[in-house]
Parts: sequence; C-alpha cells; structure tokens
Amino acid sequence: MLSGELYLSNDPELIAGRRRARLLIDTFNETSDEKWEERAAIIKELIPQSGRGVFIEPPFFCDYGDNIRLGDNVFFNFNCVILDSGPSVTIGSHVMFGPAVQIYAATHPMSAAVRRKGLEFGKAVEIGDDVWIGGGAIICPGVKIGSKSVIGAGSVVTRDIPPNVFAAGNPCRIVREITENSGDID
Repeated sequence: MLSGELYLSNDPELIAGRRRARLLIDTFNETSDEKWEERAAIIKELIPQSGRGVFIEPPFFCDYGDNIRLGDNVFFNFNCVILDSGPSVTIGSHVMFGPAVQIYAATHPMSAAVRRKGLEFGKAVEIGDDVWIGGGAIICPGVKIGSKSVIGAGSVVTRDIPPNVFAAGNPCRIVREITENSGDID
C-alpha cells in the first residue's frame, strides 16, 4: 500500500490500522470545545507526523492517520476528510482548509476485473506551504499543489497546481497568478 502498488484493503494489518484510527477519531469528534489539550493529544496520536500549532475542528475523518504529514500551523475547518490509503498525504506549514474539504490519496483501478478482486491503490498528495483550500474542494489522488496557491471553494483538483496561483472550478484550472502586489481584496 505504501509503495503505491495494488493491495487488498481487507488485509488484517490494514483493518487493524483503520480500526485504531476510527477509535481515536470517535474520541476526538466527541470532545467538547473546552478540551483543546485533549484534542491536541489525540491528533498527535492519530497523526504522529504533525507539527506545532495544528488545529482541527471536529468532525474530522481519515483512514489511518499514520500516512499523513502535517507541517506547523495547519488549520482544518469542520467536516474535513483525508483518505490516506497509499503512499502519503503531505501538507506543508501555514496551510488552511475550509469546511468539508476532501483529500483523496486512495483510488481504484480502471479495470473492472481488477476491482472485482478487491484490489486498490493510492497516489501521494502534496500540498505546499501557505496554501489555502476553499470549502468543499476535493483534492484527487496524485495531485501536487504548489506553495502560496489558493484553491477556490467547491473546486475539484484533478491535476497539479503550480505555486503562487489562484485556481478554481471543476476541473480546477488556473485563474490567475498571485503576486505580492495582488492585494487582499479583488
């Protein structure tokens, strides 16, 4: 699974990994707002490769957690999902996710005959530093989003997005370059 090759998701070791994640996620999602320290400890256990200042609003969902790498000061708004089956989902520092963002590293073969065998695979997803992903966006398997880019709400990102651009739509396309002189309000 971690090499990006076909695997059986019903492997006992993978089932155990997903079960571990589900138990931690259930506990995290049930914590009350005033229990910030408890939430932070659960996130660190669920996603051991997470930096400082990671803040996730519940509910949050993922497959394993172990295949996610978070930089410093990453913010997930409500109801985000990361399907981290496969190589990894790597997110840089100072990244913000709007509500209901979905990141998919998991995917399935195009061949129906192969899918019938229960085989699936994953492709790494990489998101650079200082990226903002608008609410409801979907990041597809194998996509790389360059640093300082902004992805518009509701976008479906099916291919790589370079650094320093605003991209939006379904499929997501570059709308314009972002420069230091772009200003905060357009």
